[in-house]
Parts: sequence; structure tokens; C-alpha cells
Amino acid sequence: MRDHTVKQLAELSGVSIRALHYYDEIGLLKPAHIGGNGYRYYGREELLRLQQILFHRELGFPLGEIGKILDAPDFDQAAALRSHRQRLQGEVRRYKRLIQTIDDTLAQIEGDTPMNEKAFYKGLDPKRWAAQDQWAIDRYGSAAEASIKRRNDLMSGWTEADGKRIIGGFQAIRAEFVVALSQNRPADSNEVRAIARRFLGLLNETAPAPLSKAGFLNAVDAIAGNPHFRCSLEAQSQGLADYVVGAMRAFSEEIV
Repeated sequence: MRDHTVKQLAELSGVSIRALHYYDEIGLLKPAHIGGNGYRYYGREELLRLQQILFHRELGFPLGEIGKILDAPDFDQAAALRSHRQRLQGEVRRYKRLIQTIDDTLAQIEGDTPMNEKAFYKGLDPKRWAAQDQWAIDRYGSAAEASIKRRNDLMSGWTEADGKRIIGGFQAIRAEFVVALSQNRPADSNEVRAIARRFLGLLNETAPAPLSKAGFLNAVDAIAGNPHFRCSLEAQSQGLADYVVGAMRAFSEEIV
């Protein structure tokens, strides 16, 4: 296998040249060697390491944690690949169930076939939603538990229109972050801070009282550390999780 320049590796992997340079800077993915022309060159081992980095990013691990995993003395690449495969097979089965649920529901709505009401929820996993709350409780303790209860009490009084408006608002803000990232706008720029400001406004609508700076930073920590949130953001755009976290932390300086 021939060595690849950073440009060639970016084309092969879909990872931007900027991201590859950053991985080099933080020691996550060093080139095999630097040529006399100053170019970075990557060989077979580096390509395999990048694959592991991307697999772990898909699973929601932060970059710092990925480096520790890959550099651990007992890291076994083959075992890691088997683990990734097993996890992905589970996801494939779950998505197949969801697709079947959608097809069955469409058939019922359009009047083609009857459907058992219980089948409406086949493939949907409330345990995942509960796991998000449990992650926050495990990390922040009774304060998080009380906050989650207050949030649930507040949301129980929402109308269907309220729910659609809030969910639509969060989706629109996420889309704005995606565009800003694609345009290489700095996470601490005024334009991106404005997106974070709107995000805080929506968070406040789901909370019994406006979030303090500490409360907002707790929400930032939840996005930074919660695997579900990270997977969801990274699935939409690679690097989005760290970008959103950086933007929110930059904006938090404005909260008094």
C-alpha cells in the first residue's frame, strides 16, 4: 500500500484536510512521516487508525477519549472491529424494525390493512430516552433528578402545537449549526454565538425557570459527554458535536 498525502487521505476518507491537521496537532493521528517537501504522508497503519477514530466518533466518543482508547497498551484492533460490527448489527436490526413499523403504519393510515395498536410502537425504544435522563442523574445526582421531574411536569401541560413548535425550533437551530460548520465559521464568532443564544431561549422554554450560567454549562456538559447526543449530532455532520459544544461554551460568557 502506497503512502498518501493529507489531501489524498481526505479524499479517501471524507475527513476534511482541516480535521486531519487538527488530529495531527492533538496527537490523535500522526502521519507516518514528513517528506522533504514538508508534506504529511500516511501509510497503512495510519489509515487503519483513522478508521478506528471514525468508528468511535460514530459511537459518540469524544476525541480525547478516542485517543486514550487507541493508545491503551491492551487495545486490540481486531477485537474492536468485532465489537463495532456487533453493535452495528444490533442497530441494523433496530432500524429494520423501525422501517417495518413505518410501512405498517402507512398501510393502516391509508386503509389497506388493519394494524394492532401495539405494533405502532414496534422498534421504538423508550429505554433509550430513559437512559439519557439516567445518564444526567448518574452524573449530577439528585439535582438533575429534580430538574428532570420539573421538566416532565412542565411538558405534560403542553399542547400538541407546543410540542411541534419546540421540536421544530431545536431542529432549525441544529440545521443552523450545520450550515455554520460547513461554512467554516469560528465557533466563537458573533454569528454562531447568536445561534447558541437562540438555543438557550428554547432550553428556557423547556425549563421551569430561566437557566443560570451554571445550568446552561450543565447542558453543554450533557451534549459533550452524553453518547446519545453526540451520536445524533455526528450522524448529521461530522465534527458537529464538538462544534456545538464550543459555540455554547463561547456564548456562556455572555450569561450573567
